[in-house]
Amino acid sequence: MPLAKRIIPCLDVNHGKVVKGIHFQNLRDAGDPAPLAKRYCDEGADELVFLDITASPEKRKILEKMVKKVAMVLDIPFTVGGGISSLEDARLVLQNGADKVSVNTAAVKDPELVTRLSDKFGGQCVVVAVDAKRRFDSLQDRITTEEDGSSFWFEVHTYGGSRPTGLDAVAWAKQAEKMGAGEILLTSIDKDGTESGYDLPLTRLVSEKVSIPVIASGGCGTAEHILDVFQKGGADAALAASIFHYETYSVTDVKKYLRSRAVTVRL
Repeated sequence: MPLAKRIIPCLDVNHGKVVKGIHFQNLRDAGDPAPLAKRYCDEGADELVFLDITASPEKRKILEKMVKKVAMVLDIPFTVGGGISSLEDARLVLQNGADKVSVNTAAVKDPELVTRLSDKFGGQCVVVAVDAKRRFDSLQDRITTEEDGSSFWFEVHTYGGSRPTGLDAVAWAKQAEKMGAGEILLTSIDKDGTESGYDLPLTRLVSEKVSIPVIASGGCGTAEHILDVFQKGGADAALAASIFHYETYSVTDVKKYLRSRAVTVRL
């Protein structure tokens, strides 16, 4: 039997409040973290991701008290990211109830951090978040769209999607795996908050190039989009926010739909 596909709600947290924006900007309030987390857990979410999205841009540590408050209502795997830049930061988050840590900006600045985290806590605890955006300029290994023939590549961004790095997202995902990452959390900045569907070319490219699980993120607006990212994008898990926060669907609704389309999920 194939491995079950995972449905993962995401809490983007800004100073204690869950928020949702478009292209990582124009954030609007979506509720309190702990009650939302409890709801998703009760609905059958496979895991939960908590991202303190302003920790890195504001150059501060994560809000560990909020992490602990959310962890207390969960009995599913819990990934926490935002402002984690050292073993001590990761240890603090894990001690406050997280099962995994997600690193992005700090890992790009110091790739050896991924190895140190993996060696200390185990690769299964280390998620490397890759925030990627299309760039329409020349690159030796450029990608060509099927729709209009435009050439582009996917560039990694850090500091909450605000800073381009010049790194190719596919190459960085491969390097992260080599450094010891257990999973890739792959977010399309172009698709974030649009509810127009996941970035299937990006997801497919990374999924084909790494052997660790890929969590697709950015753009989910319907259950059909989740089906597509599994069947056409090759993702192992689908992360979503808006459709769950604003109760367009419940996690249970999505899983029943996927099962009706012959996708293996836990119900």
